[in-house]
Amino acid sequence: MVAWSIFLFIDMLLWLVMVCSVVYVLVFALASILPRPPKSQTLKLKTSKLKTFLVLYPAYHEDSVICTSAESFLKQDYPSDKYQVIVISDHMTDETNQQLSSLPITLLTPQFDKSSKARALQYAVHSLQSTAHRSDDQQTKDSAPSTIDYVVILDADNVVVPDFLSRLNSECQNGYRAIQCHRTAKNSGNDIAELDGLSEEINNSLFRRGHNRVGLSSALIGSGMCLDFEWFADHVDKLSTAGEDKELEAMLLWERVHVHYAEDILVKDEKVSGSDNFQRQRLRWMTAQIQCLMAMIPRLPRAIATFRIDYIDKTIQQALIPRSILLLVIPLMAILAHIITYIVHRSTNYELSTMHYTKWWLLLLALVLALFIAIPNRLRTRALITKALALPALALRMIRNIVRIERKNTDFLHTEHG
Repeated sequence: MVAWSIFLFIDMLLWLVMVCSVVYVLVFALASILPRPPKSQTLKLKTSKLKTFLVLYPAYHEDSVICTSAESFLKQDYPSDKYQVIVISDHMTDETNQQLSSLPITLLTPQFDKSSKARALQYAVHSLQSTAHRSDDQQTKDSAPSTIDYVVILDADNVVVPDFLSRLNSECQNGYRAIQCHRTAKNSGNDIAELDGLSEEINNSLFRRGHNRVGLSSALIGSGMCLDFEWFADHVDKLSTAGEDKELEAMLLWERVHVHYAEDILVKDEKVSGSDNFQRQRLRWMTAQIQCLMAMIPRLPRAIATFRIDYIDKTIQQALIPRSILLLVIPLMAILAHIITYIVHRSTNYELSTMHYTKWWLLLLALVLALFIAIPNRLRTRALITKALALPALALRMIRNIVRIERKNTDFLHTEHG
């Protein structure tokens, strides 16, 4: 019976840890289906003047996709003197750089000893600032705006529609200083890519739309981000990890800058299609999540004292258990608790409460319900069930990643694109 008591203690402890993550997901899944609130009266259109944009493409070993993405972006219906495109070409081939040089963009070619997206962004801002008063810079396109209102950060594989900047300008006119666009999958080559795309849409529902629906800030996602340029230039040098989006978000929320989710402005993003790439990408995300959590916790008491609700919420969010791990561990614990309860009952003839295992099945039901609500209607298909068969193997890779997390490691783990 001592062993049974130890099991009950561990069982309840694990359940309490996981119930926090499941309840959080369920609450914001329900929030995501709330009607869109009307525009705040404080965000009325202030001016019809077009905003100016700096568009940054950090590109590390992205020879296969960057030229297509840059060429596609230049098809914007927005006035060419109102935006400037900068590609930060890090360790790309001469052939790729020559192709990029033929485009009406600014091409920067740093050679970092230790590459990262944060360093690329810092390099771009410093280069722009150092050439701000030079009109004879031959690398900079002639129609570049003299002043910049917003910076747009895109990944090298991102593709947008021709009215992307026009639609973004409409949102910026409402006074938002930080905007996250709706990043969505542009490929569906296999089950892993489709599950990755599905996971992104669930994140959009939970951490972006659901949060905005109840007045909280949207989460940033690394690309498709639009930030006030002056704010960004003042803060970019503070970035130090591979999770630059989480660092930016923490700084925004600490300064009470609301992050708006522009769910109607799409940014198409290539999803990983191989299990190795999936594991590498998730390891980078999990490492960044832990680093961000550790950096945010020291400020949490002051955030509570000063009612920084968005900051508190983001700290909790960083502590959540990944959903793929929940989907693997919760049913395993339900089965294990069921079996052990049966064995103890048969060997001792004690009448044991079914709640020992029922609570796990109820938790799994709540998680499945939350994820179903968060999945967009267009993705709720029968084929989704067959794709879900790939989940256990991917979840095992996620669990394997846990032992590989190095909290102080800031190395950039590159995800290859096709």
